Amino acid sequence: MKIQFLGAAQEVTGSKHLITLKSGKQILLDCGMFQGRGKESAIRNRHLGFNPMEVTYLFLSHAHIDHSGLIPLMVKQGFKGKIICTPATYDLCRIMLADSAHIQQSDAEYINRKREAEGKDLIKPLYNMDDVNRCWDLFQIIDYKKQTQIDEEVEVLFTDAGHILGSAVVNLTLFENHKPHRLTFSGDIGRYINKILKTPQAFPQADTIICESTYGDRLHESVKDAKENLKVIVEETCYEKRGKLIIPAFSIGKTQELIFMLNKLGINKGPNKIKVFVDSPLAISATEIMKDHIECFGPATIKFMQKGADPFGFDQLYYVREAEYSKLINEIDEPCIIISASGMADAGRIKHHLANGITDEKNTVLIIGYSEPSSLSGRLQRGAEEVRIFGQHYPVKAKVSSIDFFSAHADYNEILRFLSCQDPTEVSQIFLVHGDIESQTHLKQMLDQKYNKVDIAEPKEDYFI
Repeated sequence: MKIQFLGAAQEVTGSKHLITLKSGKQILLDCGMFQGRGKESAIRNRHLGFNPMEVTYLFLSHAHIDHSGLIPLMVKQGFKGKIICTPATYDLCRIMLADSAHIQQSDAEYINRKREAEGKDLIKPLYNMDDVNRCWDLFQIIDYKKQTQIDEEVEVLFTDAGHILGSAVVNLTLFENHKPHRLTFSGDIGRYINKILKTPQAFPQADTIICESTYGDRLHESVKDAKENLKVIVEETCYEKRGKLIIPAFSIGKTQELIFMLNKLGINKGPNKIKVFVDSPLAISATEIMKDHIECFGPATIKFMQKGADPFGFDQLYYVREAEYSKLINEIDEPCIIISASGMADAGRIKHHLANGITDEKNTVLIIGYSEPSSLSGRLQRGAEEVRIFGQHYPVKAKVSSIDFFSAHADYNEILRFLSCQDPTEVSQIFLVHGDIESQTHLKQMLDQKYNKVDIAEPKEDYFI
């Protein structure tokens, strides 16, 4: 069989890996968008790199847009196969892909107003809601830990990756000439900490492993340190400086983790209560879906709920759907916490909050996860003194802080722990994907000590296994 890495190869976004069996059958692992590089990503997202009509199955590891976001484009271009994922991933895709279609349409309308004024040809969105709605009949839902024969050449088993709700490690058994080959795709590996979801599960022995490496050269801070740092940042910004704490956060995963930690910190149990706004319709819908999938929750969350507490609700916490109320948040002249999407601050309502608050030295911008270096949050994290938002330049006077605990990605010790369930003598090859070259080089050096063959996947290169 042959594997091609068409995205997330020596970079973090655009997860898309194509397997071609000797019979000619094509299997795709994820179909995600490239993100964070402006026009470059927009151009790359228009070219899938394969013919969707030739793909039989798409196995989807989870619902994040850099893993699922080009599924409607596949369908638009003629894909008629099966999209196979867990129940929670399907539920999240229903809202994620609809939101993505809305963003495509809005971005196209914004760009076309300028192009029309300049006498240039208009652009079309990648896809629209009609394309999204054509996806749903193609989905096949399979629960965790349920070995399923898809056809005579393909079997699949999903194990919990612990990354976001519904995230799965895709364990395939592929038969060529009646001989099985065990191929595991890690998707994105979660954390081994007491958080909302279960931790990553051990997965069956594999011959070939495609493994993410986002934090292959870094270690996360401890839970204790993260709680203390968050408490200090809230106290300094909201109580001492009387400013606003503005937090770009992905709608699925990080937003809920942050709410849960603020809840456990009890920031609104004393006399000096402050308002917390979750300003993201997608995050609100995702939180509602999470409540429908408590089977995915870890023991710490279950224990918290058994006390009668709501992990995602507390006094002075406000969920904001309507745009008119979102605008009113910026008019509030009092300390508050604003949690808004997107996590890399390149789209969504967070851009309005940053434009409104970044020039005020009383405020703090808190980065809580991975930021692609060229994204707005990435530039802020690297210490930019001025940033461009909605075409205008803003001096950065607000304090910029970071807490990487909230990353949903495993650090390199956790990746090694994830792989520890494997007998290295039976693993013929590991491919590293979903990471920048520095992270991958460090992780490869560590894995080389234990495994026979570890490769950093080259973009669009053909690998035969």
